Amino acid sequence: MNKIQHYVQGQWTTGKEEGTPILDAVTGEVFTSIAIEGLDVPEILNYGRTKGGEVLRKMTFQERGNMLKSLALYLTKRKNAFYELSYRTGATKVDSWIDIEGGFGNLFANASLRKLFPNQPYHVEGDAIDLSRGGRFMAHHIMVPKKGVAVHINAFNFPVWGMLEKCAVNWMAGVPAVVLPAPSTSYLAEAVAKEIIASSILPEGALQIINGTVKTILDTVESQDVVTFTGSAKVGRLLKAHPQLIQESVPFTMEADSLNASILGEDAVPGTPEFDLFIKEVRKEMTVKAGQKCTAIRRIIVPQNLVEDVQTALSKALDKVTIGDPRLKEVRMGSLVSHQQVQAVRDSVNDLSKEAQIVYGSLDEINTIGADAKKGAFISPILLRSDHPFQNTIIHEREAFGPVSTIMPYKNLDEAITLAQMGKGSLVSSIATNDDKIAKEYVINAASHHGRIMVVNRDMAKESTGHGSPLPYLVHGGPGRAGGGEEMGGMRGIKHYLQRTAIQGSPTTITEITGIYQQNAKYKEAEMHPFKYHWEDIQPGMSMKTHRRTFTDTDIINFANVTWDHFYAHTDITSLDGSIFEQRTAHGYFIISAAAGLFVYPNKGPVSANYGLEECRFLRPLYHNDTIYVRLTCKQKVDRDVASAEHPSGIVKWYAEIFDANTDEKVAFATVLTMVQKKQEVLTEMTEDKINECLYALKEDAKPRWGIMTPQHMIEHLEYTYKIASGEIQDFEIATPEKILEKVHNSLWNFDKFPKNSQFPQLEKDTLDTLKHSDLAIAIEKFKAQREKYLEFFKENPEAKLKNLVFGELNKYESYLLERKHLNHHFEQFGLI
Repeated sequence: MNKIQHYVQGQWTTGKEEGTPILDAVTGEVFTSIAIEGLDVPEILNYGRTKGGEVLRKMTFQERGNMLKSLALYLTKRKNAFYELSYRTGATKVDSWIDIEGGFGNLFANASLRKLFPNQPYHVEGDAIDLSRGGRFMAHHIMVPKKGVAVHINAFNFPVWGMLEKCAVNWMAGVPAVVLPAPSTSYLAEAVAKEIIASSILPEGALQIINGTVKTILDTVESQDVVTFTGSAKVGRLLKAHPQLIQESVPFTMEADSLNASILGEDAVPGTPEFDLFIKEVRKEMTVKAGQKCTAIRRIIVPQNLVEDVQTALSKALDKVTIGDPRLKEVRMGSLVSHQQVQAVRDSVNDLSKEAQIVYGSLDEINTIGADAKKGAFISPILLRSDHPFQNTIIHEREAFGPVSTIMPYKNLDEAITLAQMGKGSLVSSIATNDDKIAKEYVINAASHHGRIMVVNRDMAKESTGHGSPLPYLVHGGPGRAGGGEEMGGMRGIKHYLQRTAIQGSPTTITEITGIYQQNAKYKEAEMHPFKYHWEDIQPGMSMKTHRRTFTDTDIINFANVTWDHFYAHTDITSLDGSIFEQRTAHGYFIISAAAGLFVYPNKGPVSANYGLEECRFLRPLYHNDTIYVRLTCKQKVDRDVASAEHPSGIVKWYAEIFDANTDEKVAFATVLTMVQKKQEVLTEMTEDKINECLYALKEDAKPRWGIMTPQHMIEHLEYTYKIASGEIQDFEIATPEKILEKVHNSLWNFDKFPKNSQFPQLEKDTLDTLKHSDLAIAIEKFKAQREKYLEFFKENPEAKLKNLVFGELNKYESYLLERKHLNHHFEQFGLI
């Protein structure tokens, strides 16, 4: 029997002692063990701070985000193996999907947040602050990665999701992690960690995992570290009071089990969609993961006249829940994680039943399918009812961490709110109502006690993620008993691992530090028009001053006629009395349009599109006969992903300042966004001279750097693809599946090389076509002739589209893109470029 391993200090290892047995929650068999003796915890933490942290901190947010995306794709391809292990925890396929693919989803979601951060290793937060009347002394806030490790102490119920929802956030921030999964399900976290390490996608040291309870883990944490805990409120409070955390002022985020409440609105009577949705949601929250969810509904708060209806409907719904071996399709609820957990739930139910009666289920009887109820950690769903919830307070204090919930009545909405608050803080609450006034009153008055509130009604039901589903973009945490912490929450979550620092200085200095142009900073005069530069060559502060333009009466009237904007200040000068305008006034959008006419470069170049405006202000009116000029300055660069049929590009934010030419007074400004193409520096341009140079260098005995082609096979293969590209061969079906064809087609537009050993669809793997020409020299001549036919075809048919085996229909330009990539691929294969 193998022990569960730890990955620390760059290697997989096991503890020295015999270890604690770990049981299959369904069968009761011992199948592995866990041991931690001999691990050097201080060195493990220090290894993360140095080895992993140094690399992560230097990466930009875009690089970290793309790293997470790659990892998510990698793990998704290997997900099936994790399901088999997950069944051992007692989880059904649906339960496992939440844990496994929900965890991967956190990686994807946090990866997408890279678009909200600058293309640099640190974040610039909020707006600049002017600290002087002259505009020469200012401040800004930056957020840099902490130079510590994130220590994650996780619960047993979601070994994959619990690990990845936290790690995704700290990795995105540039901070490494040391993960401590709960022992009882750590074998599943270990399996995922092994794949993560094997992928080599993360820098070494970014992830270390200690699979077991290490009581000394907090003894040597430092002020730059961050500690997170998920589990019981009791244990969380003990950890939060650790002397080292207090001594070093270590940030501590706690997400604890809570007595989450769901309220049935007074309008949601039987027969309404909201009543049915409420019953469905409560049944789901009681039985998914066998109720072992920190967000599960523990308190069912319903109008007093509907208690019997809810009890009856919920009992019928629970009757349909089949319990047993989670591998079986007909099973809807698996087991608890362990016999110890079963006993803990039984103890909690016995305490609750002193003040509430069990109205459904039994602690002593359970029917299972495909599993021995005595050997496995099975328990029946238990529904309790408390008719006096204001007097029987144990239902607001004691949690049974399993398929257990309690119905309780309320007389009016104020009572419902009070009952919800008696849980002293929860991760989530929900209310089922189709009355938005009821929803508003509940949300506003209950929000102080809950980290998240979901309003359930017929309009959102089909797309709802459910009461118990924390989402990466939303805060996950809650006040009071729930721990007072926050996890995830989009950018908010990432900022927990960043140090916010106020910086002060001149606008020019702050521009250099932040990478964002600040007003009144010194301009960097561009040597040529800024729109001639590719994205990589544009820098914040790069600037140009335009020539001038004078507005005329005719300009203003014509703009009004074109736009149909006949606001009186532009068209009726007899109505100006009592207004802020003195003469015929130029439209604000005409000013912006005229400014664009001054700063836009007309010729085709790297700027591929106008991406919009972010801000626009008009500081004073401009009248006919006024003259303006524009100062255009690069304000900021933002990277972007490109998946469509367009070349790689980034967004450049231009600060356009519009000045009165007579007074040099700034009269308007706007932040204009343009899409700017990136340089193509990966692929060699395949001109005729370059092709001839490569062909001349090709020798008959040349050996490929990869693959099994000979030089002549390569040339004849290229000749054949030119026959396709020139339209001579079109009697074939496109080999790429329709569902991915668009993605494959669009890949022609990026600057990535073809993967080595790419398989041509019409050839069997590891086989070569029969040669058609007598020698390499003749093959080269045939290749050249066929390429001429390809060029001639598109010269005569510039609008034509032809099929390609892999990439679908291609126009002239896309055929050129394919030719460039294809020739680069094979010429590099034989060392010609």
